[in-house]
Amino acid sequence: MGICISTASFEIHAIDYGHENLVHYEDNNNGANGNQQVIGSVYSQQGSKGHNQDSAIIYQGYGVENGVFSGVFDGHGENGQIVSKLVMNKLPSLLLKHILSLPKITSPKQNVKEVDESVKNKNFNKWKEACLSSFKVVDKEIKCLEKLDFSCSGTTAVVAIRQDDDLIIANLGDSRAILGRKTDEGTIEAVQLTTDLKPSLPSEAERIRNCGGRVLALEKEAHIQRVWLPYEDAPGLAMSRAFGDFMLKNYGIISRPDVSYHHLSPNDQFLVLASDGVWDVLSNDQVVSVVCSTNDGSAAAKAVVEASIDAWKMKFPNSKRDDCTAICLFLQ
Repeated sequence: MGICISTASFEIHAIDYGHENLVHYEDNNNGANGNQQVIGSVYSQQGSKGHNQDSAIIYQGYGVENGVFSGVFDGHGENGQIVSKLVMNKLPSLLLKHILSLPKITSPKQNVKEVDESVKNKNFNKWKEACLSSFKVVDKEIKCLEKLDFSCSGTTAVVAIRQDDDLIIANLGDSRAILGRKTDEGTIEAVQLTTDLKPSLPSEAERIRNCGGRVLALEKEAHIQRVWLPYEDAPGLAMSRAFGDFMLKNYGIISRPDVSYHHLSPNDQFLVLASDGVWDVLSNDQVVSVVCSTNDGSAAAKAVVEASIDAWKMKFPNSKRDDCTAICLFLQ
């Protein structure tokens, strides 16, 4: 069975290796009355390959009163479910700690457009610095866990951080974030916010080859480019960036995320983050359509995952289905 929102008390920086892989956390210390409206949903369904290695979190009251941290982490390899959960538990608090250590940027009283743009850029640069630093630190901490082998295990990460009208996206690997935006005609269009970081991207393949790694597809799956060691047909990683996967860290696999910024407008209706189990079978437009057809916002993520499972059965009836996880955040 799929697992819906996990609530109750949760210490965001606590790391354990239990089975609960979905968290909806509210910071009751960051609000006037500690009674926040639930602004999104998170849902996951185990595939047919074994353990559900996906983890996901919605953290309300993050940074500012209406702030939100949301992230989907898609684990892979023997210990992938441990890596994805470890990153989910560690990254939000580490990021926030880094931000709080930096000088606060405030806008001058005069309402000058150029000044406002300058403040936005400085705030984004703060968050970008925090993301780059925190991702690096988490990857190092994973490597230092001596009791577990993460040489061929890791996780992707797609993270969206809302701070008032600022949206910061950090992406590592092939999970994806899209926006549902209202057009002038009143319809909702899909806007992709991230690039799927796979070895098939020319810039990613060039970096890997420059580091001595090999990029090629197996004959039986010619459509999937994978990363291999220089002189050995292993491990065959299907993404170009990840936490963990230390066997390939000297051969072009990096834990540096792509970090981007989006200023939220009244036309921006909702945000969807999902693991590649969803995007392998559903297009951006199809996902937006599923969310729009869901009357109950708290069930939107479940509707996206169930639609992807149905699509897997139709498109790949004889293949093992991947884990499918989605977060839907409503922005208005």
